[in-house]
This record gives sequence, structure tokens and C-alpha cells, in this order.
Amino acid sequence: MKLPRDLSGPDLIRLLAKLGYAVTRQAGSHVRLTTQEHGEHHVTIPNHDPLKIGTLASILAAVAAHHGISRDELLIRLLG
Repeated sequence: MKLPRDLSGPDLIRLLAKLGYAVTRQAGSHVRLTTQEHGEHHVTIPNHDPLKIGTLASILAAVAAHHGISRDELLIRLLG
């Protein structure tokens, strides 16, 4: 599945809330999210619009690896 090119940081934060991620802190334009599902996991999201495609790919890869699913499966859960 192709990555969305127009996804902003706040949009991604809202989508990751579906997987149990919640904002734990913010430093400048970077927001840290944490989940306790499948063990503790932290991810930092830049509060930019839009997110650079490489940044988005890296964040999604880390989240998918933590949940033990493929990036495509993660995109289906978030966007579908």
C-alpha cells in the first residue's frame, strides 16, 4: 500500500490513538507518544504538515515492528 503524501503530524497522532498510543510529552515541535499494548513502546512524531515521506515510513516501520505486523497491515488498520 502506498504511503499517504499529505499526512500531517497531528493527523498521524490521531490515527495512532486507535492503537492505544497517547501523548506523554512535547518538546518544541516534537510529540512523544507511548503505548502499553504489547509492551511499552515510545515513538516521536514531528508536529509538521506534511510529514516528510521518509520520516513517515520510519515511524510506521517502528510501530508495525512493535505490533508484529507488516507496514501494509498497519496502514489498513489506520486508514481503512
